[in-house]
Amino acid sequence: MCCHVVPAGALFALAIAAVVVPAAISRGATVIDAGREVANRMAEAARAWLDSLDAEQRKAAVGAPPGTGGGAEDERTRWFYTPTDHGGLTFHQQRPAQHRLVMRLVASGLSEAGYNTVATVLGLENVLDRVEGFSVNWGRERTRDPGMYYLRVFGEPGGPRPWGWRFGGHHVSLNHLVVDGRVAATTPCFLGADPAASPLLGGATLRPLGAAEDLARELVRSLRPELAARAVLLTRPPNDVVAGNSSRIDDRVLTRGELWRPGQHTPDRADHPATGLHGADRQALALTPAPKGVPGAELDAAQRELLRALLGTYLDRVPDGVSPLPRYDDPAALDAVHLAWAGSTTPGEPHYYRLQGPRLLVEWTNVHRGVNHAHAVWRDPETDFGGDVLAAHHAAHHRH
Repeated sequence: MCCHVVPAGALFALAIAAVVVPAAISRGATVIDAGREVANRMAEAARAWLDSLDAEQRKAAVGAPPGTGGGAEDERTRWFYTPTDHGGLTFHQQRPAQHRLVMRLVASGLSEAGYNTVATVLGLENVLDRVEGFSVNWGRERTRDPGMYYLRVFGEPGGPRPWGWRFGGHHVSLNHLVVDGRVAATTPCFLGADPAASPLLGGATLRPLGAAEDLARELVRSLRPELAARAVLLTRPPNDVVAGNSSRIDDRVLTRGELWRPGQHTPDRADHPATGLHGADRQALALTPAPKGVPGAELDAAQRELLRALLGTYLDRVPDGVSPLPRYDDPAALDAVHLAWAGSTTPGEPHYYRLQGPRLLVEWTNVHRGVNHAHAVWRDPETDFGGDVLAAHHAAHHRH
């Protein structure tokens, strides 16, 4: 696979098209139709995969319908981005023809660019193995393992009840929910890259998440001094995204051990904060209902275009009509998105940033392995896993 680096300035120049008023008037109906169309593709792909499985495979592949409650719902909303057991059926437990059906379902929930990026991240397991000298041993047959990605379907695809699916493994977590025949939730949506940059033939560089890094740095470095002082919350970055793999976004401090399913792997200093922050540093980067940093309302026109382009590197992971990116055609919505940074703004040095606003949390880190290990997650604090949508559905359809 090959990827040439696209300069951030070129991305910036292509970022924003004018909003046509008639299109805005009809957008609601268009989004609903697109949500149904994507849901139908998902259901068709999920049924094809499930139909290919034998009885033993289905035991791992199928989970309880969303909203079942108790331990079943706890499992549906438990997610990881480490190379641990994500819950479901792995590639290793399937035949090659079934692998293809897995990737067809994965593609149904992603844009073309999103799918290409996910496929690249899966392939990076082989690159990482070489970086580590094919030597890391965590007590399983292969540690850096592109076969250790899991798929599970929750409920009956295309049926009258809510259903969903989860695909994940090292540096990938995709979580989709369908309610009343429409895609209702696509978050948490996590992608990572280790290495974040690796050489290709001809002097090209493979950077699957490069635009998300370059645009953010260009934006923060463009701020006038008084805004930059407010945007940079801390001179050192956290070791990981602040919200970690929490099921709900709050101010709880996650430990390193919580990033792994119990019994799978015990990291060093498992009881330490995943972010590595304590005391005042921890408070400086703590997630709060009122976003920290600089709001879009205080940015100039060029910076606002950079901000929207940066949002696109996350929200365009999913198909048109499902992505909330058009929401930010509304100036008021962009006004409310806050940029916060930690660490150095110099290329090649450890750093963190986040974008936070109504129904939005984006987090990025590139700290480890000589600043060559990136984490990039998009979340919706109000409807991760579709919790509020499920509640409304049950209230409407299960009244006593």
